[in-house]
Amino acid sequence: MNYFNYHTHTLYCDGKEDPESFVQEAIRKEMKAIGFSSHSPLPFDNGYSIKSNQLDVYQKQIRDLQTKYKDTIAVFLALEFDYIPGISSDFSILKNSLNLDYTIGSVHLVKEERSGLLWFIDGGRANYEEGINKLFNGAVEKAVETYYLQVQEMIISQQPDIIGHIDKVKMYNKNQFFSEQDKWYKKLVKDTLTIVSNSKCIIEVNTRGIYKKKCDSLYPGIEILKEIYKMDIPITISSDAHSPQELTSLFPETIAVLKDIGFKKIKYFTTQAWKDCLI
Repeated sequence: MNYFNYHTHTLYCDGKEDPESFVQEAIRKEMKAIGFSSHSPLPFDNGYSIKSNQLDVYQKQIRDLQTKYKDTIAVFLALEFDYIPGISSDFSILKNSLNLDYTIGSVHLVKEERSGLLWFIDGGRANYEEGINKLFNGAVEKAVETYYLQVQEMIISQQPDIIGHIDKVKMYNKNQFFSEQDKWYKKLVKDTLTIVSNSKCIIEVNTRGIYKKKCDSLYPGIEILKEIYKMDIPITISSDAHSPQELTSLFPETIAVLKDIGFKKIKYFTTQAWKDCLI
């Protein structure tokens, strides 16, 4: 099949190369579509978000590429929004002002309710463990619950087109802090999926954790994917590419996994709507 990828990061945020390099590589790979999804601006300094003063330049370059390559590949403009209660802005503000084609909603920073401090689950294993110990007093279940409740709140309040790496809280876990077979964990996941099923959101199947050797399984993992299949929740596939070479990393293997579970279709984006692509 001709692949597509709607989750990519370039030099505008924490990616490695300029957008046109991604488009050219996508064409070489005979992809049917590529979407650019820079990390949205946040109201504090960090090492991965696009700067607010770069948004107009970002928008113009992606739209220019869309026009330049319109006869060869579909190019789309998006942002990956961080959802942090009481801190991040409503997704619709930038979606409307930049006329984004779609949105990705993700949780990378988990807000501890009483202190208001943030647990950066994507900041390395030492930071991951420190957050659990300092912000949640070592209460792993509470930390993980807070993550999933934040994801649930994002889905209900923001309704992103795509939910990014829905179980990313497991990234540095590797069964050292909790088991994904624990009843409390399975209930959090099931409750979250129930909310997804009552929305119009699409869950991405994200390969980055495996090919970057930061996680042993896809986001979401096999057991969650089986539940998603049973609940008939729509999915798409992405590599969360930070360089052009990563655009289709582990796509053939992931498609095979999805087929084994029973999936027969995944979502792809056209100019105005999400449609089914047979796999």
